[in-house]
Amino acid sequence: MTATIALVDDDRNILTSVSIALQTEGFLTRVYSDGESALKALIENPPDLAVLDIKMPKMDGLELLRRLREKSAIPVIFLTSKDDELDEALGLAMGADDYIAKPFSQRLLIARIRAILRRTEAAQPSTDGGEQAPAEILERGRLTMDPARHRVTWGGTNVTLTVTEFLILETLAQRPGIVKTRNQLMDAAYQDDIYVDDRTIDSHIKRVRRKFRQVDPEFDAIETLYGAGYRFSDE
Repeated sequence: MTATIALVDDDRNILTSVSIALQTEGFLTRVYSDGESALKALIENPPDLAVLDIKMPKMDGLELLRRLREKSAIPVIFLTSKDDELDEALGLAMGADDYIAKPFSQRLLIARIRAILRRTEAAQPSTDGGEQAPAEILERGRLTMDPARHRVTWGGTNVTLTVTEFLILETLAQRPGIVKTRNQLMDAAYQDDIYVDDRTIDSHIKRVRRKFRQVDPEFDAIETLYGAGYRFSDE
């Protein structure tokens, strides 16, 4: 099935050039020149992935993502200015799956889109009628993770995670009590030799904790081992 990519940017040159590049690679594209016009469309007719610029009039990318995350967990890649480290951190903390700084290589953007879509596809059940062993449901204390349905619950209450957040949490929960370094979490969540830095993993961890604390203010199952990494405790 052909994946649909939504592009949201007030720079029409970027919209045109990236759209053409994606279509050449076999993707379908939908383009929006501001956050306001994009929000309703992204919620009512979700694409497989959205690429959002941060700096836009009317509604910037951060506000668009915040409102989008109230309704949807579709994968999101942010386009940021080269020096907007604060915006990058905010975007990741709010639930973006990745970010790319402008000016950017279209080959890099396409590689990251493909990587995220592969992770998304891996989290979905098979629909081709073939024999595929169902992914095992992971239960750790109050945590239940169903990879086939991309479903997470804590004490029976649903917690909505992005694909990247799901993979990081799954990696930690698979071996409770074992410390996972940031590099190990990067390898689990970002394949194909895509580079991300420590701040990216830290931001995703903060976001996961925040989501669980919305359903359980006492949530403390993800522990930080300063200088070492993170571990999951199901006690």
